[in-house]
Amino acid sequence: MNHLVVFARHPRMGSVKSRLAGDIGTVAATFWYRRTVSAVLRRLGPPQPWCCHLFLTGSRPWRHPPWPRGWTLHDQAHGPLGERMHRALAVPRPGPVVLVGSDIPGIRSGHIRQAFRALGRADLVFGPASDGGYWLVGVSARAAPPGFANVRWSTEHALADTLASLGRNRRVVLLERLRDVDDACDLRALRVRTRGRGARARAAGA
Repeated sequence: MNHLVVFARHPRMGSVKSRLAGDIGTVAATFWYRRTVSAVLRRLGPPQPWCCHLFLTGSRPWRHPPWPRGWTLHDQAHGPLGERMHRALAVPRPGPVVLVGSDIPGIRSGHIRQAFRALGRADLVFGPASDGGYWLVGVSARAAPPGFANVRWSTEHALADTLASLGRNRRVVLLERLRDVDDACDLRALRVRTRGRGARARAAGA
């Protein structure tokens, strides 16, 4: 059985997207994150052909959660990001596991299908991000989750550090490069790209 893990935060005011909030304001950043989480979970959740796991961090309870039904909820482990990711990748076994973040508006179910197909021949799969990090990591059923040792998170070195820590005996596949949204610059680039896709679609239909 294939397993998809999504990392997210409870979208409470002032507790999410601090860099984006510094650029566009706390209210706007919180509502952007809440809409994005909801959209990502709808696209990637049931009736897709994988088990859906939502790993949350932040305060509870949430009276009207922004996520749809069909997701198994987990609390993220305490500790650094790499440790939390390692533990989450080890929970929903047996079977291959793919983990993604919740702030990648461009992610689609096709990306997840591609990741699971890649894990049929590879030990690990990564989705590179435009800032040097990665928006997806997947582990095959026959491989152990990476330890994420000595990774400089939130820098342009995150993916390179992770790959360097794997050793030479791991078979790795890289997927399409996507953009996550950390600040207003990322948000502007996303909107420009979205308008460009819309213009091309209208021209094709003319």
